[in-house]
Amino acid sequence: MTFADYSTRYECAKMTRQDGILQITLHSQGESLVWAALPHRELPDLFRDVGRDLDNRVVIFTGTGASFSGPRPPPATRQGRTTADWDRIMREGKALLTNLLDIEVPMISAINGPAIRHSELPLLCDIVLASDTAAFEDAGHFDSGFAPGDGLNIVYSMLLGVNRARYFLLTSQRLNASEALRLGLVNEVLPQEKLLPRAYEHARQLLQHPDMHLRHTRHILVEPLKRQIRDSLPQFLALEALANIDRSHP
Repeated sequence: MTFADYSTRYECAKMTRQDGILQITLHSQGESLVWAALPHRELPDLFRDVGRDLDNRVVIFTGTGASFSGPRPPPATRQGRTTADWDRIMREGKALLTNLLDIEVPMISAINGPAIRHSELPLLCDIVLASDTAAFEDAGHFDSGFAPGDGLNIVYSMLLGVNRARYFLLTSQRLNASEALRLGLVNEVLPQEKLLPRAYEHARQLLQHPDMHLRHTRHILVEPLKRQIRDSLPQFLALEALANIDRSHP
């Protein structure tokens, strides 16, 4: 697997690489990412391809424009889906998180604005940087008619603690950048114009270490996350599917 094989394959992400630093920039037609079926389908394969390319030594994960991911789902998405549709969603949902965590090099997220859809993805990175305009919310689940079982619940429970995570998910709480820093979701908050330069500063520092050192450290740091997701995610996805299938079909 080489960079040329996959770097232009995906519609929802632009990829550039210099000196072993791979930058993944999420987008929808050049604007901020609109979460929908396309990124849900593409990102598991993108993460798999990135993980297979041994020339990637550090990954920077960021977004485009004023927000990292959104928007709030329209009411029509609350309708029950078919079992065949949920079979696809569950398969992609498991691969989305496991393939990200299977990337064997350090990952740095540069969260350029509000992340209200699948905000767990940048939070799974090893170094988490956020713009001072960033915010965190689960707009895609409980308040939008879905049980929160696609892994976001696991990640927030680990990062916030069980009680804070339950409140966050049941109330669709929105955490701004300073609150996210105080609660330990992010490591640094910076002005927008300093976000990517700071990410590259961290990346260049990491590059000073040998490849095996970087890869084995990544293995050590993500194993507790992988274990939780491996043990619980299939059950939680099935419960989310059951809750939605019970709704009337359009």
